[in-house]
Amino acid sequence: MEGREISKAVITRLPRYYRYLGELLDSGVERISSNELSTRMKVTASQIRQDLNNFGGFGQQGYGYNVKYLHTEIAKILGIDRQHNLIIVGAGNLGQAIANYANFEKRGFIIKGMFDINPRLIGLVVRGIEIRGGDDLEQFIADNDVQMAALTIPKTKAPEIADRLVNAGIKAIWNFAHVDLNVPDDVVVENVHLSESLMRLSYRVCSMQDRLAQEKEKLNAKQEKDFK
Repeated sequence: MEGREISKAVITRLPRYYRYLGELLDSGVERISSNELSTRMKVTASQIRQDLNNFGGFGQQGYGYNVKYLHTEIAKILGIDRQHNLIIVGAGNLGQAIANYANFEKRGFIIKGMFDINPRLIGLVVRGIEIRGGDDLEQFIADNDVQMAALTIPKTKAPEIADRLVNAGIKAIWNFAHVDLNVPDDVVVENVHLSESLMRLSYRVCSMQDRLAQEKEKLNAKQEKDFK
């Protein structure tokens, strides 16, 4: 894998593999073939093999995949076998929802702090984490070895806060603000645009409805023709 560029599509599928393998582990399944995994995930067996071959394959001819081993190896690839210290900047509804999602801790993401400028929120405690003002943001990052930040603030404030985070040593930003951030090449940004996701969902459902309507129209036309 060293020196190879792994496509974004492959990386996007890895968390799905990890989730399905976790479910198999919980069900007591010890090994699975690519064909069986394909049926569960609705991804072709060939695609699964190609994806995993980017990292060494992990399977054995005639045996399939050892579920526990593959689950562990994908965790290593994704980096969730180690701890990532995280802060949330923006402690409104979305920020608090993220803080309350206990599953992040199971994946190695430890929320160390929450920050907001709203005086009504400062001092509140969410799942044992006190919401702080922004004055000591940089010092908190240094003192708690924080590498990642979730940005759940209005887009007008996001670029300024992102600059502060980068200057304080943050190397990864989970960006929920609807704005593209200008950061150095050594800082990773994962943009989460909820409205864009909803619009993609709208496109898919409308496309399906249009296709079904067209098929129904063709069927009705055929029946009318046959009747005549």
